Amino acid sequence: MKLKANQFIGEIPVQLCNLSSLTILDLADNKLSGSIPHCLYNIMGSIHQELRAEILNMYTKGRELDYKRIWLLRQVDLSNNSLSGEIPKELFSMNQMWSLNLSRNHLIGKIPREIGSMKNLESLDLSYNKLSGEIPSTISNLSFLSWLNLSYNNLYGQILMGTQIQSFDPWSFVGNLNLCGDPLPKRCNKKEETFHSKPAEGNEDDDFLKSLYLGMGVGFATGFWAFCGSLFLIREWRHKFFRWFDYLKDQLYVAVALKFRSFREILGTNRC
Repeated sequence: MKLKANQFIGEIPVQLCNLSSLTILDLADNKLSGSIPHCLYNIMGSIHQELRAEILNMYTKGRELDYKRIWLLRQVDLSNNSLSGEIPKELFSMNQMWSLNLSRNHLIGKIPREIGSMKNLESLDLSYNKLSGEIPSTISNLSFLSWLNLSYNNLYGQILMGTQIQSFDPWSFVGNLNLCGDPLPKRCNKKEETFHSKPAEGNEDDDFLKSLYLGMGVGFATGFWAFCGSLFLIREWRHKFFRWFDYLKDQLYVAVALKFRSFREILGTNRC
């Protein structure tokens, strides 16, 4: 069912869930609102018989695709609407789905871990939403995934290491300010990887220097006021200090005078 680019408004009717033999649901570029029905997974029922169709011409993600056997085809496109709420976990029970596009909506919450059940998924677009949390590790189970776009959400943490997810271009992840790791240029440290308050490994030296400087400052202030307080309270120490200070001043004056005299004598000798 292709109803793309119309002026439909309101919520997605739950009556669609009764269409158990539907293989394509395209409601993109409308003005639909509300949440995605939890019963939507009923649409893509278990169809194992081959439908009579010679060729199905399908245009998606910049590629024109021809399918001679469309019973394997499962596509849901709800992009560019005003849908809100969380993505229903039941949606990811469609393990025969080929393409899922929920981009450019107002979806919130985390990407469900159940996404790893969609073994045949080749195209996934969740971009331009308000999804948060880390990218679930189960997404690495999507071994046939050839198109991925998670850009411009609120995802954080490190992109999964050692999986095919890192083979996608950086634009698949841009717009997530707290996301790091390959293929993004932003490197991860321990604080960003775990998203906890534990100090990052790269900042241990800075923390040590801060503690050192703070300790030196406190020690200097304590010693200074202890010294000044002693001079103020103990008269005998105060007299001894000023006598020592006068002696030091005289010694410094004599040393400077001798150096100046020697300098003048050297200048006089050079003139001669």
